[in-house]
Amino acid sequence: MSSIMKSVSDFLSRFSQKQKGGGEKAIEKQKKKGKHTARERVEDLLLDSGTFLETDLFVEHSARDFGMDRKELAGDGVITGFGKVNDSPVAVFAQDFTVAGGSLGRAHAAKIVKVMDAAGESGIPLIGINDSGGARIQEGVESLCGYGDIFFRNTRLSGVVPQISIILGPCAGGAVYSPALTDFVFVVNRISNMFITGPQVIKTVLGEDVTQEELGGARTQTAITGNAHFYSESEVEAFATVKKLLTFLPANSSEKPPLHRSVPPLKPLSDDVIPDDRKQAYSVRDIIRGLVDSSDFLEVHEQWARNIVVGLARLGGRTIGIIANQPKVLAGVLDVNASDKAARFIRFCDAFNIPLLTMVDTPGYLPGVDQEHAGVIRHGAKLLYAYSEATVPKLTLIMRKAYGGAYIAMCSRHLGADFVTSWPSGEIAVMGPEGAANIIFRKDIAEADDPDACRQEKIDEYEDKFSNPYVAASKGYIDTIIRSSQTRDTLLSVLELAVPDKVGRKHGNIPL
Repeated sequence: MSSIMKSVSDFLSRFSQKQKGGGEKAIEKQKKKGKHTARERVEDLLLDSGTFLETDLFVEHSARDFGMDRKELAGDGVITGFGKVNDSPVAVFAQDFTVAGGSLGRAHAAKIVKVMDAAGESGIPLIGINDSGGARIQEGVESLCGYGDIFFRNTRLSGVVPQISIILGPCAGGAVYSPALTDFVFVVNRISNMFITGPQVIKTVLGEDVTQEELGGARTQTAITGNAHFYSESEVEAFATVKKLLTFLPANSSEKPPLHRSVPPLKPLSDDVIPDDRKQAYSVRDIIRGLVDSSDFLEVHEQWARNIVVGLARLGGRTIGIIANQPKVLAGVLDVNASDKAARFIRFCDAFNIPLLTMVDTPGYLPGVDQEHAGVIRHGAKLLYAYSEATVPKLTLIMRKAYGGAYIAMCSRHLGADFVTSWPSGEIAVMGPEGAANIIFRKDIAEADDPDACRQEKIDEYEDKFSNPYVAASKGYIDTIIRSSQTRDTLLSVLELAVPDKVGRKHGNIPL
């Protein structure tokens, strides 16, 4: 055999061995947990077929302590490289749990850092697949150094390129902070786990029994903590949603989102889309689907802070970010979590040149000692700041209630909205008519021969004056009043006239 053929044969042998990760037994164990391998996730579930360009397959660790000098770890437990999703380039890394439990050592981290730097330089989205037992204990401070390098780049890339994390196994201790710094986190039921301290530590320190699923499972992270944005029942579903998300986003902050063909909603809005009774609830999702292209709405943080709805859609083929009060949950009030949820989404959209549509129906901020003690003032200020800071086109639709400070906070003209419209059902006031009448006319009601009749008379008086959009329109705070059936056409016209926003990095997307 010639030297060339021998070298080729040697390469093929090494290549094949490295691609097998931790070997057949480790792969079989991974499969029994209902999990795909790291390579399957990258090549089969995420990237367009045949587009994966792998880098650093032959990287090895240089650790020598605790028997590490005798261990050869394929790719040091992480797969890195580049490929295409929906025919557009992305950078990707996937931790390989079959290799030393996907533990992170110095070389492992260096591979991730390298692909992160390349994503920033090339201006392409970064997708990270997390499946790791955590820091590689045998490497000590070198592992901690690796995490720090990754966190630093997550922060520097924030607002530069979209960063997406997919949790497909354990993600514990310091490892959780990289996903937390990215723009979107995906989790899968019965597979994903995120937590700082595990169940055993909690048992030892606090004496409390808690399962891993209860502590940091997919349901917990989407519905209770808000750490994760998207929940799926399977890995296949999660990757399909990642691909859909990317269709709405630009590759980086110096580009605008891709333009698609305009398609009407499946069922356009009629003029009776909300109940006549202001106390009757309805789902704002129905309104959204009646407005946007193909009635297609990709909701973000669907299970957390459900009194506000945020997500991505298209209007006339253009990507828009939607922030809407949800009257079906807590009457659509603003609270601590709703403020955080909306503020971070607004800042993401602003960072990546996505116009904002705010849909208003809220009776105000949620009252109560719990909210005050939780810092509703501080959290509510984040929403004010996010809207005021945003320079993308900002459109506001008042559907029904817009009371008190919540009227201001939901992208009013006073926070820099470029266009504000209202349906005839809009109500802009300091508070609801019942509460206002009880305060303004307290003495009249108390001294009346029939207090109940007097109270109703004063409520009606207040309603006539303020439970409509005309006073605000007379001041110029509302640009136009339209029927609900006219909403889509009106918003399309405004978007076409909107002054283009300057592209380029404005700010990061701090995890509020």
